[in-house]
Amino acid sequence: MRSFRIGSVFGIPIQLDLTFLLVLPLFAYLIGAQTGLWVDTLGQVFGTTISLGSLGEGVSPYLLGLAAAIGLFASVLLHELGHSVVAMRYGYPIESITLWLFGGIASFREMPENWKQELAIAIAGPVVSVLVGVVCYLGVFVLPADPGAAGSAFVFVVGYLAITNVALAVFNLLPGFPMDGGRVLRALLARNRPYARATQIAAEVGKLFAIVLGLGGLFLLNNIFLAGVALFIYIGASSEAQQTVMKAAFEGVRVRDVMTPADRVSVVQATDSVATLLDKMFTERHTGYPVVRDGQVVGLVTLEDARSVREVERDAYRVEEVMTTDLVTIGPDEEAMTALTQMQSNRVGRLLVVRSVGPDAGGLSTDDGSLVGLITRTDLMTALNVIQTTGSEGARAVRQTGPEPPGETGDGGTTDRRDQGPSERRTTDSSRSDPDRFSDRQTDGGDDDRSY
Repeated sequence: MRSFRIGSVFGIPIQLDLTFLLVLPLFAYLIGAQTGLWVDTLGQVFGTTISLGSLGEGVSPYLLGLAAAIGLFASVLLHELGHSVVAMRYGYPIESITLWLFGGIASFREMPENWKQELAIAIAGPVVSVLVGVVCYLGVFVLPADPGAAGSAFVFVVGYLAITNVALAVFNLLPGFPMDGGRVLRALLARNRPYARATQIAAEVGKLFAIVLGLGGLFLLNNIFLAGVALFIYIGASSEAQQTVMKAAFEGVRVRDVMTPADRVSVVQATDSVATLLDKMFTERHTGYPVVRDGQVVGLVTLEDARSVREVERDAYRVEEVMTTDLVTIGPDEEAMTALTQMQSNRVGRLLVVRSVGPDAGGLSTDDGSLVGLITRTDLMTALNVIQTTGSEGARAVRQTGPEPPGETGDGGTTDRRDQGPSERRTTDSSRSDPDRFSDRQTDGGDDDRSY
């Protein structure tokens, strides 16, 4: 999502997604167009008469709609702050809170696996929404019986917010993982079963809920917005379930157990021509290499970089002129799951494994330390498949045997370029020679969904 920061609360950056700028006027219009319906509804709920007078004519209803829409999104922000404040109390930093098309998202750097903590964090948002609803309900009765047009406008807005905040709390407590209710369900399930299994069950319930919500929104209520929410819930449930299962599978597995050692990493020289690079790619069936100058890794070059040069100029252009110098590194003792998370956050398909301290064995080096290996997304997916197939024995085997010899993992070190833009393509290839193929479709394990 593309977003921009508008401020911070309790040290948490508050961001607005571009979709928010589209949905805010839409909500203002819908509320304004249904002012009469809302006046009748509020009168029945609160037992009071709302007379907007001249404010119910012309553009005034839409201004009331705008005020109510802004209040609604402010309420969503308070809802997310409820989650965030409780999470920070337990020591979980919050990266940001973003308001967007479907409400708000609090992005966590790490999700709690203690069921009591998750339960407290999950219910904090709905509790805040209920409290806001109660305050707005009391605000309806602050003014005298005949408040006039301006007072009636105030009653209209706070009455609307009283109803919608309670509705927001109730809706979020439905078992649509990863919504609040789904996280409450996972927390309760995790009391007497493994966290990964609890996540799988909650995710399956969440996907079923999403299907029912989507079909109901489309065919019963004729509400495309609900169908969009259902799609968001389904994707989020699938993604987080996959992420959690992977985290459990990779427990105890380190980067050094999965990486390709430096002595097996194939490289190219910075002064090589692009034509020579392409010949090497054809011969070795490989589409990406670290670029070396005087024993130092200075960049990475991929097939896409080479293709950017016209065929008649490939003998004249050198590799250093088309390579990327954005090198993303990781230490060999980091967890394998950390490597995958880093790949996702940096939108790359491989990481150079470097050791920043210790003796230099005379091998290649980078600005961050000595190059000891390379790890790709396919390395991680292959290890995951082994672990999932053989269970704990597979994890033990991966830790004991470490990386496989070249050509045995089936890893061409590439990502599916149809899913990437040009700027990403320069940093997604691994640097290992693989005689089996030019390219290799990879599964990235889903996005790292750590949000409320």
